[in-house]
Amino acid sequence: MSVVIGIDVGGSTTKIVGFRKDKDKKELIQPQFVQANDPITSIYGAFGKFTDENGLALSSIDKVMMTGVGSSYLKNGLYGLECINVPEFQSIGLGGLYLSGLDNALCVSMGTGTALVHAVAGKKMTYLGGTGVGGGTLMGLSRLLLNADEIPHIMEMATNGNLKNVDLLISDMTADDTLSELNRDLTASNFGNLSDIASKDDIASGILNMVFEMVGMISVFGARSVGVKNIILTGNLTQLPYCRKKFVQFDGLYEKEGMKFSIPELSNFATAIGTALCG
Repeated sequence: MSVVIGIDVGGSTTKIVGFRKDKDKKELIQPQFVQANDPITSIYGAFGKFTDENGLALSSIDKVMMTGVGSSYLKNGLYGLECINVPEFQSIGLGGLYLSGLDNALCVSMGTGTALVHAVAGKKMTYLGGTGVGGGTLMGLSRLLLNADEIPHIMEMATNGNLKNVDLLISDMTADDTLSELNRDLTASNFGNLSDIASKDDIASGILNMVFEMVGMISVFGARSVGVKNIILTGNLTQLPYCRKKFVQFDGLYEKEGMKFSIPELSNFATAIGTALCG
């Protein structure tokens, strides 16, 4: 039995996962993550914690696969093990398909920014583009406008917020349903109706809504461009309750087109899992 390790070194967290291989069988080892500002520190910390807690000897590790923006800082291997770098978009696609059980989907990685990958099983994963709007946007605007940088605190504020004090809706622009083919509850302009009485809770709700609506809309455009209906959401932002709530709304909005948004279990580890699968 041998083990293949996958490590995703991101901007704020490093995620690690492994697969035990026995003949034609692969067993997923429970993923882990560590937070560290320095990529080398985070890589060694994640690897040490993962191997220790899972009782993995270095001699049992067949390959160490790596991806992510911080992986390039590791120049000389890891404890004598060769580390193989793989394209991040390949990892995003493979991880999304593995977790969803699909063989053709748009995989959306929501991290510091957002990336769209058209994934087809057994074929090259195609990067469609992305946006700089993501978790980094959420944190940056929250620091600037709310003086808050703790996710639980931001989530609590947003839960109590009223979007009508921040966003301009279609219903705010017309009283006649027949004048627009759009759903009256759709956002016409994020922060386009910012009220003098808007509270920090309202603004927190507006920030979250803007980030997830941006991700949702570019995902819809990306899916249309390649003719797929299944959109798999992965990355750290998928762990926020607001994310699931928002994409349930998107399901309803694009139901007539047959589009389906889904957040699989372990979605925040999708890229690390895809990285290991490259081995």
